[in-house]
Amino acid sequence: MLAIIGGTGLTQLANLEITHRQVMRTPYGEPSGAITFGRLRQHEVMFIARHGYGHTIPPHEVNYRANLWALHDQGAKRVIAVAAVGGIRADLVPGVLVLPNQIIDYTHGREFTYFDGRDRSVIHIDFTQPYSSKMRQQILDAAKIAKVSCLDGGVYGATQGPRLDTAAEINRLERDGVDMVGMTGMPEASLAKELGLDYAAIAVVVNHAAGRGNSRESIHLENISSVAQPAMAKVRSILECMVDSDGN
Repeated sequence: MLAIIGGTGLTQLANLEITHRQVMRTPYGEPSGAITFGRLRQHEVMFIARHGYGHTIPPHEVNYRANLWALHDQGAKRVIAVAAVGGIRADLVPGVLVLPNQIIDYTHGREFTYFDGRDRSVIHIDFTQPYSSKMRQQILDAAKIAKVSCLDGGVYGATQGPRLDTAAEINRLERDGVDMVGMTGMPEASLAKELGLDYAAIAVVVNHAAGRGNSRESIHLENISSVAQPAMAKVRSILECMVDSDGN
């Protein structure tokens, strides 16, 4: 089954015909909220809001382990994560959708693996390609069907949050090769890999990163919602076409 993780601007799927919600308990604590089950174009999917359905959980306090575990436990095989980002690369302007293909982790202090504890063997996962190439291609194909522009490829820099970055920090990220900056990409991607889930992310650029474009002096937070709403409508169109095209 396909699972969708909604981020900032996507706390619910307006086009989802809800069948039921399931409150979950996991070995890693409580997820961000109940899992919502429903039909998207008559295809079964599940959905969870990363920051909670009232958007009350900051990025550094999201229980990523519980979220992914709960989706996996309920039968998810594939996961599409939707995340708001700031654009660093020149073509990543507000309103653009992009599928990252690489990630750099700048977070700290988060519970980032299922493979901890003295009572189990050390396991190393191959994280050379953090996102599923199969899932990424399915999303790109669905975007074409939906006639929605979606850029292919980019390096996601995952920062700690919840504060936004300084202009100097963005300059450093750019020197590191980062194209977009967000706060929730890790450890979500690596946990999905540990569970064997096909995982890919749709990044929605909601603002220029600090020191770039109209964020040169400051980031205009009041404009983010007006950018995110039409962009999330495009994301919903992609999701609809994706489930239609593969029948799942």
